[in-house]
Amino acid sequence: MGQSNSGFSAAGLRTLRDVLTRHVESGRIPGLVALVSRGGQTHVEAVGTMRHDGGPPMRRDTIFRMASTSKPVSVAAAMVLLDECRLRLDDPVQQWLPELADRRVLTRVDGPLDDTVPARRPITVRDLLTSTFGLGMDMTALGTPIMNAIFEQGLTPNLPEPMPEPDEWLRRLGALPLMHQPGEQWQYHISNDLLGVLVARVTGQPFETFLRERIFDPLGMADTGFHVPADKIDRLPPLYAPDPRTGEFHVWDEAEGGRHSQPPAFPGGGGGLVSTADDYHAYFQMLLNHGRHGSERILSRPAVELMTTNRLTPEQQATRDAMARNNVHISHGQGQHGGWGFGMAVRTYRGDYASVGQFGWDGGSGTATYADPAKQLTGILLTQVGMSVPDPARLIHDFWTTLYQAIDD
Repeated sequence: MGQSNSGFSAAGLRTLRDVLTRHVESGRIPGLVALVSRGGQTHVEAVGTMRHDGGPPMRRDTIFRMASTSKPVSVAAAMVLLDECRLRLDDPVQQWLPELADRRVLTRVDGPLDDTVPARRPITVRDLLTSTFGLGMDMTALGTPIMNAIFEQGLTPNLPEPMPEPDEWLRRLGALPLMHQPGEQWQYHISNDLLGVLVARVTGQPFETFLRERIFDPLGMADTGFHVPADKIDRLPPLYAPDPRTGEFHVWDEAEGGRHSQPPAFPGGGGGLVSTADDYHAYFQMLLNHGRHGSERILSRPAVELMTTNRLTPEQQATRDAMARNNVHISHGQGQHGGWGFGMAVRTYRGDYASVGQFGWDGGSGTATYADPAKQLTGILLTQVGMSVPDPARLIHDFWTTLYQAIDD
């Protein structure tokens, strides 16, 4: 299919706005910011308000909790180190993360923590990048000893214990057995947080400092980081978790005094970033430009290709397919793209309106970031409503559907 430089049709953009406005006027989504870009044309919609009971209107520069859409951005720090040969894909990580040497692996995922066998091989950088190092969030294993230990040790964001600083976090992680042999099975989330610790160890810099120097500042991502400074806190809306039965809005995280009002003890590459639509657009446009931003190269072309093409075997993909089937209420996007690159989902088949090769991810705070190289298309949707209820998932589905209908070929 040929590429068009005409961007979007006026009628298509009106339909897009009407669909987004209808979701807000339903009362289920207080507000949103959506950015779509193609062929040098960028269009932004800011609809609704910062709070469910009114308050300031949504603006283009509203700052959102990116949740799991942090993953596609934070992974770029590791890719810089691969480009510079400070990391190699098949390097064992234990030379920087000795806490992960000599791993033990559970005999059964639901078994006791002391029923283990030795790991067949060391964990590698590739295992972390593909989320196959052997430990992760498994919603089908809730209540098992290993998942209970993950929660109790504060290894996941705010569930229920606060995450400790990185060295202590890694010490606790290293005290647990793996759920699966390294490289065997795709698992959610923890690999991405572990990558941040690896980057900090390799560079001798805090993870956020390295991200800022090598990714954020060169791309002009001035509003992206792991907390919101006091002079910008008025641009951060509350995060809501609506009751799925009644629709009543409950504040999960306020702006002032909330989780992002101060620098965190643990800068979570898997879900800790805050950002804006324009900042994320700059990042995804860099990926569509094969690693370039204007005249400056941020990542090599091979690094971008590694990130945005499937890296999983059919057996590893089967785990992601199961997550999508069994947890579809989380999102219409997570797990349903056929593959996984580095830090993001990659569509390996044509489905609905999306093209093969589309990449991106959805987040637990009602965020979605996707790009389609075949169409040179970027779509970013940001809300302040948690993804544990169906309404944001329906919104994201409708956004992506109408975005493709708005393309002017």
